Parts: sequence; C-alpha cells; structure tokens
Amino acid sequence: MTAGPLLEIRGLRVTMGGVPVVEGVSLGLAAGEVLGLVGESGSGKTTILRAILRLLPAAGRITAGQVLFGGQDLAQLPERGMRAVRGGQIGVVWQDPLASLDPLMRCGEQIAEVIRAHAARDGAAARRRALELMRQVELPDVSRTFRRYPHQLSGGQRQRVVIASAIAAEPRLLLADEPTTALDVTIQDQILALLARLRAELGLALLLVTHDLAVVAQTCDRVAVIYAGRIVETGPVTSVFAAPRHHYTDGLLRAAPRLDRPGVLPRGIGGTPPTAAAPAGCAFAPRCPKADDTCRAVTPVLAAAAGDDGHLAACHHPLEMLAGGRDA
Repeated sequence: MTAGPLLEIRGLRVTMGGVPVVEGVSLGLAAGEVLGLVGESGSGKTTILRAILRLLPAAGRITAGQVLFGGQDLAQLPERGMRAVRGGQIGVVWQDPLASLDPLMRCGEQIAEVIRAHAARDGAAARRRALELMRQVELPDVSRTFRRYPHQLSGGQRQRVVIASAIAAEPRLLLADEPTTALDVTIQDQILALLARLRAELGLALLLVTHDLAVVAQTCDRVAVIYAGRIVETGPVTSVFAAPRHHYTDGLLRAAPRLDRPGVLPRGIGGTPPTAAAPAGCAFAPRCPKADDTCRAVTPVLAAAAGDDGHLAACHHPLEMLAGGRDA
C-alpha cells in the first residue's frame, strides 16, 4: 500500500466545446482497491476515464483540477510522459473489445507489442510473455489463439485478449469502461471473476465504470455515483446500497430488479438527465420528489452523515434512515 491514494482526482473540470460536462469531481483510489463509478449514460463516467488518460476528444479540455497518480499530476504531464503512463503504469479495458483491437494484426502480436513498448523485451521474449499472459487470462489453446485475428475469436475471448494487453506491462492501476456490456450474461460473470482474480494476484487497483449496480455489488469495495458531471454520493458499497442518502442513488436502486424482494417491482426515475453540468443548483432537482427552491438555486456539496464513516452525499435534503431500511 502507498502512503496516500494511488490515484487522486481533485476538483476535476472538463469542458466539451467550452461547455462543462464534468464539474468539481474529486475521487481517491488506494492501491489494490476497486472503485465503481456509476451513473446513467451521458453522466460523465467515460469522460473522467479519458481525462485520466488525457485521451479526450478534440473538443475536450481539462480546465481545472488535478489528476494525481503516484503523486504526479497527469493533467500537467507532457505528452511524452503520458505515453509511458498509458499502457505502462495504467492499463485500460474499453467497452467494445472488437473496436479496441487492430483487425489486421494477430491477437498474440498485439499483446507482444505492448510488452515490447513498455517492458523493453525483444521479439522472442515478448512473444513468450504474451503466451504466458494468454494463459493467465484463461484463453484456450494459446498457441493457436496467438495466431488468430480478432474477428476469429468470440466476444469473450476478444475481451480476454484486451485484458491481457492491459496487464502486459504490469500496471499498478487498471481502468475498465463497461468491460462486460457487449457480452452475454454468462460471459459477463466469467470476465468479472477474471478481473477479481487478477486484482488479487497482481495487487491491482481497479476503477470500474458501469451502469450496472449488480456488477458494483459483486466487484467493488467503494462506489461513486455521478449525475450530470458531478459526484452526488460516494462511500463503501455496503453502506451506500443499504442506506442511500441521495435521492438519485435511491432511484437507481429502486429501478433495479431485486431477487431478495419478491413482489417489489422495479420503479423507474421519471424525466431525463441533462446533457451538461448545471451551473448552479442540484442538477437532479427537476427529477427529484423532494426538490425545493434551495435545491434549484444552491449547488449542494458532498457531506458526511452523522456516524457514516466515508459515506458522503451532496443533497440539501438527504434521505433519513428508518429502522427497517430506506424511506418509503
């Protein structure tokens, strides 16, 4: 474990064409920890990942804040230094494995290329290491799979190739952007189990972006809930899921099917999320049943509830807990 967080984001602001899409985001991730970043589509989850890697679209800009990795501010690091960080100290698994892989390059060679670039191994040594990694991620018949092209593999096998590439340079941090969305349910479970095993074996920290609360419950130590570019609630998964303080988090949980509560039907959140961070007030106010004039005018800040260690919510009227669980 490091003395401080391995990754610490402080007051991050990102704009697209001058419009803020991420505003005032602060997050910390310790070595070996798994943090889930949860929110609806368009909430800013992937933008945060791309900001960490400095891979924003042409119109994207980091206009405020710091992205500290091992104490070094990636937001200020020259591009040459970032090339060593990407794929070296920080691995990444994107949502669509087919789009992540070069269709004209054999799968094994794509893993070996990362090793040659970041681990200074020659061709033969890089290929041997690539075969080891393919076994580690449980690909079948690795000698044959090494020579195959991405289109010749299944979706789950392609994602395993991407994961092998992501860990090839022995990174300290792995970023995963919806890594199971394009896969069927059975393969999703296998990929999540693989990530959990690699995290334990390699001591990786993992920042997992997802919209699936079940994935967070299964995989993560802590969760951060994002809405319209702002973190609205964060804390240990067990605490946040059992006793949400923000009405948006509560809405997400109520919208998910619960096998442990037969007869209780999922209930959707009315309205639609905004496309950009609100300049003032709570962005969730138009959809919140408890919103008042204060909510619409004053931006709430993350604050702890009494006795909730590490559980923070940005809400003027946080949910009060009853003895039996969440409010009705």
